Amino acid sequence: MSNSTITQAMILAAGKGTRLRPLTLDTPKPLVEVGGQPLIVWHIKALQAAGITDITINASWLADKLMDTLGDGAQYGVKLHWSVEGDEPLETAGGIFQALQSGKLRDEPFILVNSDVWTTYDFAQLRDYTLGADQRAHLLLIDNPEHNDGGDFAINNGLASEQPVGDADKFTFAGISVMSPTLVEGLVSGQPAALAPLLKQAMIKFQITAEVITDNWIDVGTAERLAQVNEFIEKNDIDNHQGRVNL
Repeated sequence: MSNSTITQAMILAAGKGTRLRPLTLDTPKPLVEVGGQPLIVWHIKALQAAGITDITINASWLADKLMDTLGDGAQYGVKLHWSVEGDEPLETAGGIFQALQSGKLRDEPFILVNSDVWTTYDFAQLRDYTLGADQRAHLLLIDNPEHNDGGDFAINNGLASEQPVGDADKFTFAGISVMSPTLVEGLVSGQPAALAPLLKQAMIKFQITAEVITDNWIDVGTAERLAQVNEFIEKNDIDNHQGRVNL
């Protein structure tokens, strides 16, 4: 991989948000309001503040409503590229593959963000991250929240693994990473494919690195956690209308 600064990102936004129903029956999950603005807008503004202005978003469920609301990104100082999937989303890896195949996402490393997490993490910390020649991804992990107390991945000497070495801890994937397009090579166009199995295969080959972050983070997956994040934002008077969030 080249040593150039990362200039593009992809936000995964094609899910149906079934756990947030009935709220998401007529509102795409990324447009659910958090702290007075759509959840996905927090990411767009934070990426823009970090100098990442070339952003691809995949869409499926209520895609028209999502695109009508966000448009081409000019209102946020970014350029949004839309990768629209069918009625049934292509899942995480399938969505990335389609965005690459269509040219919406350029064939070079990118920052990948799940639209359904909220965080105060500063994306500028990833802008200058350089993937090694055989490195497929760099994952951000967090301490396990109550709803995922078993964790997802462990870290050993900076390398991510599905199982911990010795008595090492497992952590939860924060839904934020630097990704190489090579991770999804070989997928079949139009076929749904999940990201986790590809990550686990690459971990066996020592191709995935990871680090643990301590920033505020929450998976806004249920009505209860949506209420929690809104309460947290109000209590701490957080405002990212200027992009950066500082606590």
